Amino acid sequence: MDKNKVDLIVIGAGPGGYVAAIRAAQLGLSVLCVEKRKTLGGTCLNVGCIPSKALLYSSQKYEEAGHLLADHGVKIEKLSLDLKKMMERKEKVVEQLTGGIDYLFKKNKIQHAVGEAHILSAEEVKVNGETWKTKNILIATGSESASVPGITIDEKKIVSSTGGLSLDHVPEKLVVIGGGYIGLEMGSVWNRLGSKVTVVEFMDRLVPAMDHEMGAALMKTLTKQGINFKLSTKVMGIKEEKNKLILSLEDASGKKESLEADTVLVATGRKPYTHGLGLGKIGVALNEKGFIVVNDRYETSVSGVYAIGDVIPGPMLAHKAEEEGIAAVEIIAGQAGHVNYGAIPAVIYTHPEVASVGKTEEELKTEERSYKIGKFPFLANSRAKAVGDTEGFVKILADSLTDQVLGVHIIGPDAGTLIAEVVLGMEFSASAEDIARTCHAHPTLNEAVKEAAMAVDGRAIHI
Repeated sequence: MDKNKVDLIVIGAGPGGYVAAIRAAQLGLSVLCVEKRKTLGGTCLNVGCIPSKALLYSSQKYEEAGHLLADHGVKIEKLSLDLKKMMERKEKVVEQLTGGIDYLFKKNKIQHAVGEAHILSAEEVKVNGETWKTKNILIATGSESASVPGITIDEKKIVSSTGGLSLDHVPEKLVVIGGGYIGLEMGSVWNRLGSKVTVVEFMDRLVPAMDHEMGAALMKTLTKQGINFKLSTKVMGIKEEKNKLILSLEDASGKKESLEADTVLVATGRKPYTHGLGLGKIGVALNEKGFIVVNDRYETSVSGVYAIGDVIPGPMLAHKAEEEGIAAVEIIAGQAGHVNYGAIPAVIYTHPEVASVGKTEEELKTEERSYKIGKFPFLANSRAKAVGDTEGFVKILADSLTDQVLGVHIIGPDAGTLIAEVVLGMEFSASAEDIARTCHAHPTLNEAVKEAAMAVDGRAIHI
């Protein structure tokens, strides 16, 4: 047997790639997973989702200790920040999780090569000078930070999200370019730790694809927390003067102004990462934005070559990549893989969190679809009241005729967890009535979801 021959080569070991590799091994396929990083887990585990959530949690603890625990009768004197310890904890979390994937690879007998993959054909991939033969190739190389013309990221004073996760000091003034998920989360971290944070966003609202009511509510609460916002504003350039960064800004009306910062975080989104794969040589088609074009089986324009995750069109979310990875390898193995893109949740891990699934109100209006709205505030939820975390509300959109849930949007405590029950409901085409008639434990935050579902029919109990 040729030792350099496998059933499947997965290129990329991020959430999409490593999950696909494990599922393929479970289905009896021999697998090689190629990853250029020394550690597994991709951007998400190494310099994205996981370290950012670790810092969000740690910074929230610091915020609670300094400003919130006194309301609970817990007094803390001489509070201080040990940023080095906070960063060490973040690194330990990353190390444990990436090490866990390494264990799973060994458990499932998945071969792992550290290096860059070059696709020679639909049956051959070169890694570290060695050529591997395969029956199928799955591209899961993810994405990279998008750049801003005229701005050079040095990861010291002008940083990407990667550099923003590893600053060795708290900047006095931090400017975040981009009011999307990454910018708002990282801005929240450093705002809590003491930075004066200003978010500059080119569009006229935060996270433009979000339900507009949620975006407005999020901006209101983050402003109360001390973050400043400049919407409809473009960064024209950055220059350094006397060890300070001076940003040149221009708003939609053409008005110009300058903004001073110690550190600038560029968080203007991400773009698909396809460098050096050799896609053009073998004829893999890309769309106008550089994403790999795939059919409903995740197969590219070249038979036997598949792609998933951030390199194909759709939301750039780790869990979306995981679902596609599982579906793709099940299809490769002769099964019926499928992803319901109408039930992919999205979460912003600020405080309060924002979670959404399905249609926004603006999308329903554009589609001229008749819908009903049910809303319920956490201020009227007993558990939220008991723990002292009452900001936000649940919003459910349901079809006017059938009552089928079309979209759910939550801003409030643990919104990212609360969204799961409605995602499950939407997988089964649940109606608002189905959720309203489901018994929810008391006292829980989830009761706000039940009450919002009841409110769709105008019969919420506690408002």
